Amino acid sequence: MLTAILTARSKVACGVANKQDQIVNIDMGDENDDLAVAEYVDDIYKFCKLIEVPSSLVNYMNSQPDINVKMRSILIDWLIDVHRIFELMPETLYLTIYIVDWYLSKKIVSRRELQLVGMSSMLLACKYEGSYCLWVDDLVCITDYAYPDTQILVMEKAILEKLEWYLTVPTPYVFLVRYIKASVAPDLEMENMVFFLAELGLMHYPTTILYYASMIAAAAVFATHYTLNKTPFWSETLKSR
Repeated sequence: MLTAILTARSKVACGVANKQDQIVNIDMGDENDDLAVAEYVDDIYKFCKLIEVPSSLVNYMNSQPDINVKMRSILIDWLIDVHRIFELMPETLYLTIYIVDWYLSKKIVSRRELQLVGMSSMLLACKYEGSYCLWVDDLVCITDYAYPDTQILVMEKAILEKLEWYLTVPTPYVFLVRYIKASVAPDLEMENMVFFLAELGLMHYPTTILYYASMIAAAAVFATHYTLNKTPFWSETLKSR
């Protein structure tokens, strides 16, 4: 007992604290919030990390003869603008990008169809994630009538068939909200920078393809902490997530 006390005092004197003591229960206070599902949330995120491996994307650009990385980047930038104009939910944007990449990994697409794939993917993501769904006429109008409404609906069906109707995937947004909550004194400035960096990652093809969604989210949070000098840059609470 005396040895244990002396050891503990030595660690405190040297600035070495018990790691367990540094881990904050970020779900404390959510017990009465049914939407927070505090009793299940840890298991939910463990499951998300398990399924992000089989749901991860593959390097498909070499198999696409008519499109390239720059064209994809331009499309993603445009989709981000459309998402902002219609004030859609952030979950919708991240699922849209995932659907685009997943479809392109399964199907050869011409450059003429690339924007059509993006539009139909956003329509699908809106229906799945959003509280407000885009009208097909909205998409026809915003593209200056480049595609008729029937063509958008046909592409939407083709995407669903290729994906086998499987849209429940852990996108970076799923982990972003968790890591922001686990951060040191999160504020609006920090949140805005995290999402800004994450959206930059969406436009960067190698980042989207090479890294799992949880790692992209973690990198955005870590880079934000470092930029804003929020120490520690990666706390024990974040490590435990």
